[in-house]
Amino acid sequence: MKEYDFIVVGSGCGLIIVDEAIAHELKVALVDRGPLGGTCLNVGCIPSKMLTCVADRVVDTQEARRLGIRARVSSVDFQSVMRRMQKGVESGREHVRKTLARQKKLDFYEGSGCFVDDMTMEVNGERIKGKRIFLASGSRTLIPPIKGLETVGYLTNESVLALKKRPDSMVIIGGGYIAVELGHFFAAMGTRVTMLEMADRLILSEEPEVSDLLRERLRKRMQVQTDELVQEVGPDVSGQGVKVIAKNNATGEIKEYSAEKILLAVGRRSNADTLQVEKTGVQLDQRGFIKVNGYMQTSHRHIFAVGDANGQQMFTHIANREAVLAADHVLHGTRQKMDYSAAPHAVYSYPQIASVGMTEEQAREDHKIRVGKTKYRSVAYGEALLERWGFAKAIIEEETDKILGFHIIGPYAPILIQEVINSIQSKGNVHEIFDGTHIHPAMTELIPTTLGNT
Repeated sequence: MKEYDFIVVGSGCGLIIVDEAIAHELKVALVDRGPLGGTCLNVGCIPSKMLTCVADRVVDTQEARRLGIRARVSSVDFQSVMRRMQKGVESGREHVRKTLARQKKLDFYEGSGCFVDDMTMEVNGERIKGKRIFLASGSRTLIPPIKGLETVGYLTNESVLALKKRPDSMVIIGGGYIAVELGHFFAAMGTRVTMLEMADRLILSEEPEVSDLLRERLRKRMQVQTDELVQEVGPDVSGQGVKVIAKNNATGEIKEYSAEKILLAVGRRSNADTLQVEKTGVQLDQRGFIKVNGYMQTSHRHIFAVGDANGQQMFTHIANREAVLAADHVLHGTRQKMDYSAAPHAVYSYPQIASVGMTEEQAREDHKIRVGKTKYRSVAYGEALLERWGFAKAIIEEETDKILGFHIIGPYAPILIQEVINSIQSKGNVHEIFDGTHIHPAMTELIPTTLGNT
């Protein structure tokens, strides 16, 4: 049985730990069942943004009339769009494989691994033991217990990326960030999209007014139904498509929807169960994610879990930060805990969304706060864009002027929020941003203007 200083499971953010360990001349094993590169490269951030970028251009063209431009999209080559995305993913995956092949101090075990004893794993019939083990095993689509689901074909965020033909119609079950991004893409491609969300609004983690505006704008291009609990699915009367039966939580009304395809986007579940972590003393939470402390350490002091495996915040940039901290903790004795209070995220729907820090509801629990809002059109460049709906919202601590949260919905939201992220991470306050010079006219004036309105 081979023994290693580090065993790393997963080739997404896990590669950060692999690189650090090799740089310290440690003996390292990487275990990954593939595809190489993890969720982000293969079925997450990278392919989805290659699709939403195309969708953005389509909707921009459709909405150009407000700027006095008469234009239309005559056609979209769906197969070409999908091929470009798939080739991009394949290229990235091959780059990872070639990089791994060049590492002389790395043993790569390509296959599904699981624990068989304390600090001992089995991969492809071979047992390996590690002094430290890092679990970056990711997550997979959560399949809800909907009656009839096993009898009809359905798409997930993974299988949808292999489509060669554009569906004429699609029912998306779910209303989180995966649902709204893919809904945006398929609606722009010409698919008749129906989105069914069981909660009373889309993307529950966002500010209510952000969710409300998102629903309002998406309804211009697709059918969006909230408070709809899907109870059953099955083949439609033609036998060529599917029907979805849902009950409205508020009224009790039963409705039936039909489409060519169903896309499931109700959440993610950890892959920890496939590793049989209980055999090495690692505890899971009630959702099946691996429990960790602020250093990404599990209930076993020599095993760490980063990224989707721990379910803290399931975004690539957060996973990468967790991997850095976990590696530093072991290699350098660093005692820096993961700080999620400044963890940002973005949603590439149309309109785009970006948020960092607390919501207003969260902030009011422990702080005296001021809240400010600014419409895009309140700054010069927003007026030039004729952006009527987008806005930013700031949550400020009354006594210290610290920025507790900031939320944007509208064009360039993920770019605009970066200044606020930097300020929150440096424990700064509003004056730090006021002291900076902001180009006029530029959309970045939205940030100080919003802070000044609190």
